[in-house]
Amino acid sequence: MNLQPVKKANLKGKRVLLRAGFDVPIKNGKVAEDFRIKKSLPTVRLLQYKGAKVIILSHLGENGVSLKPVANYLSRHFSNFKFISSILGKSAEKAISFMKEGDIIMLENLRLDKGEEKNDKNFAKKLAKMGDAYVNEAFSVSHRAHASIVGIPAHLPSFAGLLFENELSNLSKAFKPKHPFLLILGGVKFESKLNVLEKFVKIADKIFIGGALANNFFKLKRMNIDNSIVDTKVSVKKYLNNQKIILPIDFRTKKEMILDIGPKTIKEIMDLAKKSKFILWNGPMGNFEDKRFARGTEMTARAIVASPAVSIVGGGDTIAAAKKAGVIEHFSFVSTGGGAMLEFLAKGTLPGIEALIKSKKRI
Repeated sequence: MNLQPVKKANLKGKRVLLRAGFDVPIKNGKVAEDFRIKKSLPTVRLLQYKGAKVIILSHLGENGVSLKPVANYLSRHFSNFKFISSILGKSAEKAISFMKEGDIIMLENLRLDKGEEKNDKNFAKKLAKMGDAYVNEAFSVSHRAHASIVGIPAHLPSFAGLLFENELSNLSKAFKPKHPFLLILGGVKFESKLNVLEKFVKIADKIFIGGALANNFFKLKRMNIDNSIVDTKVSVKKYLNNQKIILPIDFRTKKEMILDIGPKTIKEIMDLAKKSKFILWNGPMGNFEDKRFARGTEMTARAIVASPAVSIVGGGDTIAAAKKAGVIEHFSFVSTGGGAMLEFLAKGTLPGIEALIKSKKRI
């Protein structure tokens, strides 16, 4: 991909708009999970080292909440950090005008302005005027055609952050993997994973489908799944007899609902993992938030890291489950993206990637 890497950019004295993916869980006014933030700190530090004036743009949640908790977190890592409780306007402009090389300013939640999600051209132009260059470090949001993802690069020289590059490099390994290649899909919404199945049924050697996704197959097979969740928005009929696809053979249930895979299925996953050289995993095997039904997902995580395979995982629930299992550090690569990871795997590109490719090349 024809992307300009930030590590090769001369940004000394430049105002750099850094689009970060700091949409993290907040509990009691504090950051409850800092995985995504930590992954982007190296790029912030690199920009400081280069002598840039760093202006962080991000969003948080869907309902217009403040980025203040994230700002408080960052202030503990950077002494020359300042939070501005607005996105545009005089207070932001004044703070930016007084910035020195290595200073960091974070602006308020982008989604407080409707222009962000609407990809409003005027909003993007106003954001772009605050900077001399743009860096996309928000891989996790780059499947969204929002103003800060695709609008700003139309006006500024634009670069891929360290994390952004790392995501593309590692996820791209799935396109030409070592074999045997095992794909594991779980979770609830089949709609978000159908395109991944469509692509990798041609590439993977085995595809294990668990969680509520398996119920779509069981329903077609006329199995009695009682009150279990089924994604009625999709049809998997064309894959019903595909020899690559493996489904659970036993379950753990409650009130006539399938909520986890059983011990025989766990053993099957362990056997598959041992024989694999490349494993791609997205989605839990059951209702892992409930300790009574977390074993299938946790044992899947342990089976993957115990195998000799290169292992790539992603998705908020998958990462949370791997952390609970205490094995998050043992995967070859953990993606910060959920929807972005799935879309990139299915299509090989994202709106955010295309925007960087088409952006201005000179600074």
